[in-house]
Amino acid sequence: MTQHDRLLIIDFGSQVTQLIARRLRELKVYCEIHPYQNVTDAFLAEFSPKAVIFSGGPCSVFDEGAPMPPSAVFDLGIPILGICYGQQAMMQMLGGKVERGHKTAEFGRAYVVPKGEKLDLLNGWFEDEREQVWMSHGDHVSEIAPGFNVYGTSPNAPFAITADPSRHFYAVQFHPEVHHTPNGRKLYENFVRIAGFSGDWTMGAYREDAIARIREQVGDKKVICGLSGGVDSSVAAVLIHEAIGDQLTCVFVDHGLLRLNEADEVVSMFRDHYNIPLIHADESELFLGELEGQSDPETKRKIIGRLFIDVFQKHANEIEGAEFLAQGTLYPDVIESVSFSGGPSVTIKSHHNVGGLPEKMGLKLVEPLRELFKDEVRALGRELGLPEKFIGRHPFPGPGLAIRCPGEITHDKLDILRQADAVYIDQIRKHGLYDEIWQAFVAILPVRTVGVMGDGRTYDYACALRAVTSVDGMTADYYPFSHEFLGETATRIINEVKGINRVTYDITSKPPGTIEWE
Repeated sequence: MTQHDRLLIIDFGSQVTQLIARRLRELKVYCEIHPYQNVTDAFLAEFSPKAVIFSGGPCSVFDEGAPMPPSAVFDLGIPILGICYGQQAMMQMLGGKVERGHKTAEFGRAYVVPKGEKLDLLNGWFEDEREQVWMSHGDHVSEIAPGFNVYGTSPNAPFAITADPSRHFYAVQFHPEVHHTPNGRKLYENFVRIAGFSGDWTMGAYREDAIARIREQVGDKKVICGLSGGVDSSVAAVLIHEAIGDQLTCVFVDHGLLRLNEADEVVSMFRDHYNIPLIHADESELFLGELEGQSDPETKRKIIGRLFIDVFQKHANEIEGAEFLAQGTLYPDVIESVSFSGGPSVTIKSHHNVGGLPEKMGLKLVEPLRELFKDEVRALGRELGLPEKFIGRHPFPGPGLAIRCPGEITHDKLDILRQADAVYIDQIRKHGLYDEIWQAFVAILPVRTVGVMGDGRTYDYACALRAVTSVDGMTADYYPFSHEFLGETATRIINEVKGINRVTYDITSKPPGTIEWE
């Protein structure tokens, strides 16, 4: 297996540390995020990084027990980049001074201008005399450490960019990883070039390494994969099947809450096209029966989650000799399960429908995607030959249409919702907008309204259209459809979907966790 050059990101608790890793992965550099308390001298020796980045963070270097990197990191002879709090920690440890943020705090957009000699880290910067950056600091560096010079200043940060070029130590007060530092990517490009990275982190190389690791881990044993039809579990299934063939069996739990023709498409692609052994567990009547009369959204979610595990376990038990369970765990899932403070991890969200099953069934986990971000999973899917229409599809929630159908769920409402959603997505594709939108869907509202269609009076459901944009899934805003598009789409839904006589468009902006209706 290939040993890639590795960059270590020491996390001091910034909300945007993941973005640092995203930017580096885009540059084909393999990196890992580790909380500062886990980075010991022994860890450094084993990890053997080619370069190190200190993230930002919410703490002050004056706090009792303020997080700091191990002093040994400065003796490795490798490039180091400190960002925001990371800059302050670096200065404090190397002999500089930090002051509390009296009248020098900066939050939001700022402009940095160059100072002093040219610096290799800043190649391609300051071509327009100043650079827009994103600041978020209270404390500030008041005296730089010996060996450092100043290469950029802002109105409230006289040491916005500092460096000791002889040791390849660099420190910036702003966040180059965020969207609001437009030229931040160039700074990271320069840093990894200085560090000597070759850019060998590609999905072709990852595919080969992952296949070798799966074969080594599994041997001749059998693997069960819970297939949802989503991108993550599907890419994991195809990758594992390429590694071990028919030792893999997929269990596709069909809860009856999927989109129009979705179950048939999943079965056709995996059973017929890829020849992957597949159990199609059509338990839609069981799920809809237990959901009958239920309108509370949390109750509905719990019913679906409980039944999913029961159904999965029932069908998985039919596979004799299975010792491994495959999951589509991604790198953000891994990061979010680690507590920055060192205490018990906070549950941000439940990532997988099969949660708790490995222990319950005595299975070991195979997680071939746990080093990848979502965009890398899509790239791996393309490398594996999955259809582009499938790879680029919008996220779909585990509980399916249940949370796009507020109130009681019935067969009739689900049928209406499926047809309306299919028309809406067809419209988006016809207008060439699908790839501009992060997620789009129809929700059927728990109200019926009077309408006149032709010469008759109707009393049918209203539905809401939702479409949001997102760069990284951390924030989301509504998509600005034209009035012409909305009018054309509403007309098609009302004309083609029996049971809907009113269409609205939801233009609220929400964080992704609350994008869905329930």
